[in-house]
This record gives sequence, C-alpha cells and structure tokens, in this order.
Amino acid sequence: MKKLALHWKIVIGMVLGIFLGFVLLQFDAGPQFAKDWVDPIGRIFVRMLKLIAVPLIVASLIKGISDLKDISKFKSMGVKTIVVYIVTTVFAISIGLSSVNLFKPGDGISQSTIVHLKNTYASSSKIQERISEAENQQNQGPLQFVVDMVPDNAIKAMSNNKMMLQVIFFTICIGISMLLIPEKEAKPLKKFFDSLNSVVLKMVDLIMLLAPVAVLSLLTTVIVSTNDVNILIALMKYAGVVVFGLVLMICLYLFFISVYTKKSPIWFLKQISPAQLLAFSTSSSAATLPVTMERVEEHIGVDKEVSSFVLPVGATINMDGTSLYQAVAAVFIMQVLWPEGLGFTNQLIIIVTALLASIGSAAVPGAGMVMLVIVLDAIGFPKDMLPIGLALIFAVDRPLDMLRTTVNVTGDACVAMLIAKSEGKLGKPIVKNWDDNYPGSKSN
Repeated sequence: MKKLALHWKIVIGMVLGIFLGFVLLQFDAGPQFAKDWVDPIGRIFVRMLKLIAVPLIVASLIKGISDLKDISKFKSMGVKTIVVYIVTTVFAISIGLSSVNLFKPGDGISQSTIVHLKNTYASSSKIQERISEAENQQNQGPLQFVVDMVPDNAIKAMSNNKMMLQVIFFTICIGISMLLIPEKEAKPLKKFFDSLNSVVLKMVDLIMLLAPVAVLSLLTTVIVSTNDVNILIALMKYAGVVVFGLVLMICLYLFFISVYTKKSPIWFLKQISPAQLLAFSTSSSAATLPVTMERVEEHIGVDKEVSSFVLPVGATINMDGTSLYQAVAAVFIMQVLWPEGLGFTNQLIIIVTALLASIGSAAVPGAGMVMLVIVLDAIGFPKDMLPIGLALIFAVDRPLDMLRTTVNVTGDACVAMLIAKSEGKLGKPIVKNWDDNYPGSKSN
C-alpha cells in the first residue's frame, strides 16, 4: 500500500486542528484545555526546528562554499541572489500598492468600528511593544544594520536565532578561508562539516514525523485565541485585499519558474508544500528554514552550493509577503485615518522604506508590524494616531501573518531555483527518507 504523502498528512492535521479549535470554543474550559494540553505539542515542535536551524546553516553553508573551489563563483552567486531578492521585493510592494488603491478597503470601515477597535486594541501591550521596537530601530544610524551583521562573539550569535545574519557572516568567513588554504589542510574540517550536515538533515527527517500532530496543535491554538468575530468580519475587505495580493505574488513566482527553469509550477508547489504548510502554521520563516532547505535540495534538486547560501539569506532579508502587507496596511490605515496623506510621493516613500525595512527584519511572528510602524513614520503619519492605526489591523494580523510567511518561504524556494538554474546547479532530485539506513527498512 502506498504511503500517504507528507503534505497530505499535514493538510489532514490542519483540518483536524481547525475542527478541534472550534469544538473547544463551545466549552468554557476549552481555551484553557488547549493552552495546557494542546499548545505545548506545537511549541515543542517549533523549538525542535529552531534547535537545528543554526547547526544546519553553519554546516550546510560551509559545505556549499568549500565545494565551490573558486571564490569568484561565490561572488557571482551572491550578487545574483541579492539582486533577485530586491527585484522580487519591489514587485511585491508594487502589487500591494496597486491592489489597495484599486479596491480601497478603507472606504468600508465605519466610524463605530474604528471606535470599537480603538477601545479594544489601541492600549494593547503588544501594540505598544511593536511601537517601542520600531522606535529603537529608527534611533539607530543608517549603517547600523551593516554593523549588526558582524558578530563580536560567534558563540553568542549562534545562541540566538534572531542573529541569523551574524551567523551567516561568520560562516561565510570560515568557508572562504577554507578555500584560501591548501586543500590538504582544509580537508579534515570539510569532512567534519560534511558529516554534520548529513546528520542534521537526518534530524530534519525525524522531526518532520511529528509535523502533522504539531500542525494540529498550532492551528487549534490559533482558533481558540481568535479575536472578536464581528471585528474580523468588518475587516474582511482589508484582509481580502492582502490575500489577493499574496495570491498574485505566488502566481508571479510560478510564472518565473515555468518560463526560466522550464519546470511545472504544479510540480514545484507539490514539492515545496510541506514547507509552505509549516510556514502557515508557525508564522516563522526562520523556524521553517530547515524544512525549506531539505525540500529544495532533496525534492527540487537545487545543489547544496546554492541552497546553503540563498535560503538562509532569504529567510533574513527576503520578506516579499511581509513587504506586500506593509504596502496594503499602510495605505489602508491612511484611507481610514489620514486620507490627506495619500499622495504619489508618499507611496513612493512606502516602496523604498518597505524595501529597506525588510532587510535584516527578524524572521519571527510579529516582525511585520514593527516594519509597518517604520513605514508609517517615514511618510509622516501622525504619531498620536499610530496606536489607533495599528489597532485597525491588529485583529486580523495573526492569520495574515501566517499567509505572508507562506509567501516569504515560497519566494525563498523560487529564488533558490532561479539562481541554481543560472549557475547550472539545478539537477535531479534525490529524496532521502528517515529510515533509509534503519534495519529492516525496504531501502536495505
């Protein structure tokens, strides 16, 4: 009997999680039950993925660079990657601005809804926290993000997943240095990282056995913590515009894949779907990174030399879904609270600011709202109305965060394919299962 594919198991877990969430909402003790007995499973799963993220990036990136044999190849791939990521981000922001100006979701929000949202969320500790984080970023110098890329303590950088750019910087330095010493001297270290890479990828396979149950847990938790249904309905038009833009962005990726790599878009979606579903469930491209790398390498056929650089960098600086959301959310808030600010100049500023804010943004839940505060401040949005503006979108931020993270991860995988094709590193997929070397498995 043929095994059920992993993406279908995860889909079943998602459906059961949504069902269980609505069932638990029918009981007064349901939310507490979900918090005590269901939520921990999902949190354990996410922690396990984060646990292996840094070892995987270090081992995979060093292996990829050391396999290049030639520094010029790394330079070529690095420049292409950054350029393509910037281009796709500009596309995303432009799609967001076009959609929100076309559909004008702010016109459908009544004054009573604005008052309700203000009273419910404007003083929220989470909103105040996002504003505070954005102010801290704005008070830094223009080159602070470059300074932040360079670690002063490699061990400290590896202890915090939010310092992913520092880990990447340190790892690239090691990889390049290995290319510049005699091959005989570099060989022992290369063999160590090759072995570590294989071990960590096998850990990904083992952790993914828990994925369907973990997704059930994560979706159940999201449902039982859902905000006021009436508010959600009032914001449906705004949410619909964001979703419309995100779907267009996915279509753009599929167009690039079809035209440039000559691969079937349906095939691509099928191979990357487990990573997409996990991105949707966790709202974190950093937590999903190990799975994205495994799917892109083993199921799509992107050479490790490409994936080990393109994907970790993408998880940090490529935020297409989030940037699109910035554009829609910023204009939506202006349509409701500050229509006089809806000028062409301000919308150009949104494109530039959203692009710059996406670079180095933390690949974790909630980072999008911090970026939004920076964007709104750049166009001169009144500071006294900022909490109200964030309150307008706060109720639907989590479900939209799940969707935009899915687009972020899809964009990373798409760019990895494009770069691999341009470098002649897109080959035949070689799928490895968790039990390939397990006694009694069919592969033995």
